[in-house]
Amino acid sequence: MATLELSLEDEAVATPVRRRRLGMLFWFAIGWMVLVFAVAIFADFLPLPSPTDMDMLERRAPISAEHWLGTDGLGRDELSRLIYGARISLIVGLCAPMIGVTIGGALGILAGYFRGRFESFVVGSMDVLLAFPPLILALAVTAYLGQSIFNLTCILGVLGIPAFMRVARAATLTLARREFVVAAQALGATHARILLRELLPNVLLPLVAFFLLGVAVTIVVEGSLSFLGLGVPPPISSWGSMIGEGRESLEVAPQLAFIPAIAMFLTVLSFNLIGDTMRALTDPRQGAL
Repeated sequence: MATLELSLEDEAVATPVRRRRLGMLFWFAIGWMVLVFAVAIFADFLPLPSPTDMDMLERRAPISAEHWLGTDGLGRDELSRLIYGARISLIVGLCAPMIGVTIGGALGILAGYFRGRFESFVVGSMDVLLAFPPLILALAVTAYLGQSIFNLTCILGVLGIPAFMRVARAATLTLARREFVVAAQALGATHARILLRELLPNVLLPLVAFFLLGVAVTIVVEGSLSFLGLGVPPPISSWGSMIGEGRESLEVAPQLAFIPAIAMFLTVLSFNLIGDTMRALTDPRQGAL
């Protein structure tokens, strides 16, 4: 018996605790995002020409020391437009999911905690909103309200509410039956205290992971709307509008469409990689909360 206990103890000591490795792709994504955020934030301090200055004598100029990525069909510096376009894409890509995670997260937590008729009303309302094709609805509302960064951000934010509500509700339904919530209820804690002190900190982790994935989706949708001419109004440029303008020059200057497309691809890929990694690290099935 003693020998069996010693062997089990030795096996437990000999077995190392496995740590999840982040991998090279994760650190590549972090490095790319740091670069994109840095140039977008400090674009005004970089030695760049104005992204709206036109020089018709330099239309579709090739890559040179003066224009590192050449110029577009109106003689505007492509590198400057790419960097300032990153700022617009990130503003819309970050602010729209913030609207969704704030409203949708709050509705999901309340629906998952209180249940009953309130939950049925919230879930039914979100199902109605999900019934509309998102891109078609965004096109229709943008065409009706007009093109502006504010309108575009609000539309995409509202379209993201159902997804965040579902994530928050699913997490709350699981957490509401956990021991620490039951103990707080037994001790007479108020609903507000349970929601803010017990549930919210634990629901935030999956919401943040899903938020990063939502940023990637929003950047793609914004790019699609701008590509169709219903995104940010000119002369403001985003990566989507640059791709749309570059399609007219694919035969003579394909880099005008490929360069912003590659930048958007790497940014969306980075957000997806970081979001997937965070979701794996915060999965409640990996350990007890």
